[in-house]
Amino acid sequence: MKIEIPEKKKLVHEMRIAIRWGDMDAMGHLNNGTYFRYMETIRIDWMYAIGCQPDPQGEGPVIVNAFCNFYKQLEYPGDVLIKMYVSDPGRTTFESWATMERAEQPGVICAAGGATTIWVDFPAQKAKTLPDWMRQQVEG
Repeated sequence: MKIEIPEKKKLVHEMRIAIRWGDMDAMGHLNNGTYFRYMETIRIDWMYAIGCQPDPQGEGPVIVNAFCNFYKQLEYPGDVLIKMYVSDPGRTTFESWATMERAEQPGVICAAGGATTIWVDFPAQKAKTLPDWMRQQVEG
């Protein structure tokens, strides 16, 4: 199943990630699980950049689903340019999206994926309304 990334979204972060030899699988291309690791890396980097550091005794973000569409193989050596977008804030959730391309081939999307994030009160293990400061970060 291919999940489409929406046209209306807000670019919030970009970074380059070097493809490591050990990121490849036996077929000589980036292991599919590594794409999820790259999306996690940019999501965490963005959250730290905006001051969103989860407090296990308080509240913070939790991923409730994730997906990735694979279009072209990524292989060692090289760098991946990954761009993160956000959209669709709800009462307790927002969507994040990422596109991945080889740094030396800008505009050629090799993979794209996303995740739904829910804001949680960790001690209560319950969803909580997105704080106003986070809602401002994800609104278009």
